[in-house]
Amino acid sequence: MTARTISIFGATGSVGSSTIDLVSREPERWSVDVLTANRDVRGLAAQARRLGARMAVVADDSAYSDLKDALAGTGVEAAAGVQALSDAADVPSDIVMAAIVGAAGLPSTLRAVERGARVAFANKETLVCAGELVNARAKRSGAHLLPVDSEHNAIHQVFDFENPERVSRIILTASGGPFRARSLAEMAAVTPSQAVAHPVWSMGAKISVDSATLMNKGLELIEAYHLFPVEERQLDVIVHPQSVVHSFVEYVDGSMLAQLGSPDMRIPIAYALSWPDRMATPCARLDLAQVARLDFEAPDPARFPALRLAREALVSGGSSPTVLNAANEVAVAAFLEGRIGFLDIAAIVEQTMEAVGGHTVESLDDVLACDSEARRVGEMHIRGRAH
Repeated sequence: MTARTISIFGATGSVGSSTIDLVSREPERWSVDVLTANRDVRGLAAQARRLGARMAVVADDSAYSDLKDALAGTGVEAAAGVQALSDAADVPSDIVMAAIVGAAGLPSTLRAVERGARVAFANKETLVCAGELVNARAKRSGAHLLPVDSEHNAIHQVFDFENPERVSRIILTASGGPFRARSLAEMAAVTPSQAVAHPVWSMGAKISVDSATLMNKGLELIEAYHLFPVEERQLDVIVHPQSVVHSFVEYVDGSMLAQLGSPDMRIPIAYALSWPDRMATPCARLDLAQVARLDFEAPDPARFPALRLAREALVSGGSSPTVLNAANEVAVAAFLEGRIGFLDIAAIVEQTMEAVGGHTVESLDDVLACDSEARRVGEMHIRGRAH
């Protein structure tokens, strides 16, 4: 068996670590080219040594010396900085796992797309901020995009790409987060530690907060629009607390196809890595008798306005989704720092969208400029609300 080469961007994060867990179980099947992290030098160096990676890149320039020292004598090339991170995407790996959280992952993911790579991506912001740009580059280069988010991965498994006209709706499932049954008054008092305690999935702090506000589902609506040949009106969201059904595709005859599985990110990661084949995973098998029941309910727009804001951004198009994402990133960071309240997150996003508006996006520079402006305006509104 010829080993397949892989580069993992965001290797020390939740998705990156899960990817490494799968790759490590079949060392004869995988050869690791590049591993990257933001600033976790110790974790990155340990991964690179264990997997025999060709290169390790840390985004933080100031961490270069520490990384180089940690890899001394291993033969692993060390690099640092935002440019080095982007350049690493040009390494001709068979598969690129794009798992850097937030808009920071856009440049490297776009570079991988431009060289025609097979890109498995958990970085939903790539398509939220630059969906039309990414799809145009992928069409030109022949790159193949495979979603790792459990919802889009589920849709990919049951969507009839050869006959998309047979699809009437895509229905994304949402766990509802830890506060789906709380009143607005109770949500106003939510603390960061409560918001990051997801009831089902094990995720990073930012993504956990997005799940609690349902902004993650709003971003996923936009992502689904760019991933699948459907219109905005064909995209819906339903709350499913058990997180067993990962999404539905409804067909014109009334049939609904769904992908079910245990809430373990290694399942969608394995699908993306091995597609169109399947690979074994150590994940717990779904026991429907033990689950016993599957509940569904409509999301409450009053308590979770993020869904409305995301849909408005999708309909507006242009740079509006970029503004939505950037404002959300700075607002979530401010909440985690204790500077604003939980309900302030969506309010700041809405204020920023109103202030910045939408513009035409034709290049990565356009996206980055809009992202920067939205962050500046978002921070201004945060200071106005800071506790």
